[in-house]
Amino acid sequence: MLSPITLRYPFPPCRRSLAADRVADLFGLAPTEPPHTIAENLTLDVRPGDLVLFTGPSGSGKSSLMREVGQQLGAIDILQQPLPELPLIEAMAGPLESRLADLAACGLSEARLLLRTPQELSDGQRYRFRIAYALAQATAPTHGDASPPAPNPPLMLDEFAAVLDRPLAKVLAFNLRKLATRTGIGVLAATTHDDLEADLNPDLLVRCLGEGQFAVDRRDVKKNGSASRSISGSRRAPVPTGRTSHGGIIAAITSPSFAG
Repeated sequence: MLSPITLRYPFPPCRRSLAADRVADLFGLAPTEPPHTIAENLTLDVRPGDLVLFTGPSGSGKSSLMREVGQQLGAIDILQQPLPELPLIEAMAGPLESRLADLAACGLSEARLLLRTPQELSDGQRYRFRIAYALAQATAPTHGDASPPAPNPPLMLDEFAAVLDRPLAKVLAFNLRKLATRTGIGVLAATTHDDLEADLNPDLLVRCLGEGQFAVDRRDVKKNGSASRSISGSRRAPVPTGRTSHGGIIAAITSPSFAG
């Protein structure tokens, strides 16, 4: 259980100026305006391995709230992680078949893409590679340490799939749910798009309504499998990975070779 969360931002501008003073006067804003409150003693039941989705309109505080949760959990912000200057297939960890499957699940199965470096990708392709790379790094086995492995910190994905078109975003969300379930890695994702909720099928849904108001929905996804779409082991079960072009997924298809 996380510590109760209180987030406030002071109203006065960080630097006074003639323009700032005029705007305040025009809109009747006093210098003693109360601080903007995002959350007041909010308690969230975030458990190891949870996929937590923060939704809400722009400015509702979802990203600030997610970052606070991430800070408490020691989450890894995938947008801040350095990427290797290697071809994608070389940068990934694990056996070749596993590398191909994990990249394909993030819409990166085109042979020409696999031989490019992250720096040669488009913004959308690089975002998808960051997800595949972060998951591969988190699940890579460590050698020479006999102590029990420490729990993996969750991955944090702000503005999830914002740079992708909607069909591609939905397929990526669908596959991220499967990858999170298969690896046991927790995910914190924030998005303004409400069309991704069903595909992400979060364990914990936090709707940021603004003015310090939230709607929190806890689901027993792993047990009741409202994600029967989540597969954990059978190679015979097909998993949507997407029909691909040079740009990545453009439509959902099934691939029997993916490990689920």
